[in-house]
Amino acid sequence: MTLDQYRNHAKVFFDPLVFIAIKCGLNANFFTLAALLASGAAGVFFYLRLELWGIAAVAMNAFCDAMDGAVAREMKTQSLRGDFLDHAVDRYADIFIICGIFAGGLVPWQIGVFALTGVLMSSYLGTQAQAVGVGRYYGGILGRADRLVLILVVGSIGWVFPLIIYGLTWLGWLLVLFGIFGHITALQRFMYVWVKVE
Repeated sequence: MTLDQYRNHAKVFFDPLVFIAIKCGLNANFFTLAALLASGAAGVFFYLRLELWGIAAVAMNAFCDAMDGAVAREMKTQSLRGDFLDHAVDRYADIFIICGIFAGGLVPWQIGVFALTGVLMSSYLGTQAQAVGVGRYYGGILGRADRLVLILVVGSIGWVFPLIIYGLTWLGWLLVLFGIFGHITALQRFMYVWVKVE
């Protein structure tokens, strides 16, 4: 079970912010593109070994990612084009953030690639469920919201209490978990869809 399944429970916290955003003339696409820029900034900050700034940019990405859907629902402007844009931006955000972490030498590149493949495959199979008519599926151990929260929490812990455990930092071990649980989540989603379609 992932945090993605609890998006509706966060509605009460976002409603006032959504109201303000709409009053300011900001639409869902604004937040989608802002999320992309924030993830790109996170990647650059991690690459430059500015972990605290990278964590802050990830937080901004998470906020904008939550706001785009909330604003679209409130304005009743949901569309297939917007959904397509959102999914594309989310995948680039995953790439920017994880590549920034390992390209900057915060973790070995092999672990970074392992994490990236797990993240991309789990996300791909979640959206592929929608493509074959099953509907968007957020199930499995590790979803995108989980990953963002874990980067914020573990990254902050690592910045306050820097520690090397068996040659890896906190973020290094987190990416190991992203790889392992990302591929497990991909398998879980594959099996779910497999039994739902003919």
